[in-house]
Amino acid sequence: MSTNVVMVGAGVANVNAATKLIDEGFNGKITIIDMGKDPYLRPYEEVMTGFLGAGGWSDGKLTYHTSIGGHLSKYVGEEKAMELFDQVINNFKRFHPKPEEVQCSNPIAEPDFIKPYFGLRLFPVWHVGTDYLHEIGKNWYDFLVEGGVEFLWETKVHAIDFVNERVLGKSLIKDLEYERRYDKLIFGVGKSGIDFGKQLAEEYDLPTESKPVQIGVRFEAPQKHFQKLIDVSYDFKLYRKFEDKGVSLRSFCTNNNAAYVAVEQTYGDVSYNGHAKKGEEHRNNMTNFGILMEIQGIDEPFTWSRELVKAVNETWFDNSKGQGRYARKTHTGLYYSPTREAGMTSEGIKVDAMSIKSLDKVKDAFQGYYDYIEDFIEDMKKVFPTLKDDWGIYVPEVKYLSPEPLVNYNNLSLTTYPNVHFVGDALSARGITVSGAQGTLVAEQLLNGEIIKAKDLENNVELLEKQIQEELNKI
Repeated sequence: MSTNVVMVGAGVANVNAATKLIDEGFNGKITIIDMGKDPYLRPYEEVMTGFLGAGGWSDGKLTYHTSIGGHLSKYVGEEKAMELFDQVINNFKRFHPKPEEVQCSNPIAEPDFIKPYFGLRLFPVWHVGTDYLHEIGKNWYDFLVEGGVEFLWETKVHAIDFVNERVLGKSLIKDLEYERRYDKLIFGVGKSGIDFGKQLAEEYDLPTESKPVQIGVRFEAPQKHFQKLIDVSYDFKLYRKFEDKGVSLRSFCTNNNAAYVAVEQTYGDVSYNGHAKKGEEHRNNMTNFGILMEIQGIDEPFTWSRELVKAVNETWFDNSKGQGRYARKTHTGLYYSPTREAGMTSEGIKVDAMSIKSLDKVKDAFQGYYDYIEDFIEDMKKVFPTLKDDWGIYVPEVKYLSPEPLVNYNNLSLTTYPNVHFVGDALSARGITVSGAQGTLVAEQLLNGEIIKAKDLENNVELLEKQIQEELNKI
């Protein structure tokens, strides 16, 4: 009997898992269910759901080191983690329309001018190019469809029955309910499905370990101010720690040359990210990066982050001439700058953000933690003396991390339900490479199980044939 694999979420983790299964001649059934659309129908601005998920649709950088993006090496060790990374990177090259343009930057020296104020993490990064991701998505999707993968698009999974091994979903565009039975389930819902993962953890009383808060702002400035550091490390990572306070800060997801701030919608609220185009025609000579705090010791960190983002988004102002209930209110993220106006998206539209002249409301929402970000910016002005007040921030940038379910390290299966595997953001992966590697790891273990099953079947057939022959010899 062939194995029936159901994957919830069509992000980078499950796409790489399905690719590995097809490449190795998996003879079971593969079904992928996602709330979004396939890459031919998915709008550019729809970042959170759809084929290749959030990262594979809007970010063209693949980090190549085990110290960031989640702790893959704690599951499989350093050597195996890097091998899995290679498989993910090779897939992006394989479906890239111009694979020769995928380049790796590998800085090796930390410049002295950074040291008095910041640590600088240097590691290799593969640059795919945001403007190639959609074409990659189409090529990759065609491969999976031709390989026999069934996709259920615009379908929301609303329940998973771990006991009876079935997934229940409903079409978002038709009045249709779906039920899919599984032998193996890979749960890779991404950031937009964190609430659902939390619901399952509570419903089935899954053992978990809590995660820290990860929240901050998206910083934007002309690239010229940072060029001295960019020449050393394109995707630089400035960081600092306050261990006695349980707080660390880092710059995150640096974009240069053709760098644009991207709006994300999660749980109905607005937050920010960034991406960089490859084509010279998109050059705007801007740099943007997140300034993210990791805060330990917050009770219910997921809820705390949600409430902070909601508070920022509800810094209302009246954008009409109406009065009372007829007044039109703005519900969005915020933009602050001493001197600049909010920037433009890569489509030439002003970034959706409400400009504010004071940070008082932001500081209230951050409950004292904004002081760390303010100090970070002040020290950047010392390290990069031309920066001065020529910068702006989009508030907030957030990485929602729900409590991480405890899994078996060898195949990322739940300790209480060994045929259910958690991958990607559902397992606190932060980044394309780690998410894809987790999916690939699960696929490898499923394939190993198929080989063992086939050998058992072969042994059983040999034993049965031997028994039949012995009975015939008695006649």
